[in-house]
Amino acid sequence: MSIAPAELARTDIAEDFLVDRPWITLVWNDPVNLMSYVTYVFQTYFGYSREKAEKLMLDVHQKGRAVVSNGPREKMELDTEALQGYGLWATFQKDD
Repeated sequence: MSIAPAELARTDIAEDFLVDRPWITLVWNDPVNLMSYVTYVFQTYFGYSREKAEKLMLDVHQKGRAVVSNGPREKMELDTEALQGYGLWATFQKDD
């Protein structure tokens, strides 16, 4: 029996805790929400200016997604849940 896979798994887990990479919240394009509503949500929840909210909304619409916030994992979880509460398709992940 080899212990290499277990050691590899421990290294991956340890790396997650030791490397302080920021996390991001993504909003994905969906066929349901109007562009004006997405802009409204970005302004209301994040307090973004109309210009910034519209730019992010256009990224969502044209590119399929946009990074709308970044920071510690716990904050990105909160942002993701809040955006989902508004009916947007949102996820969070480690920033590359």
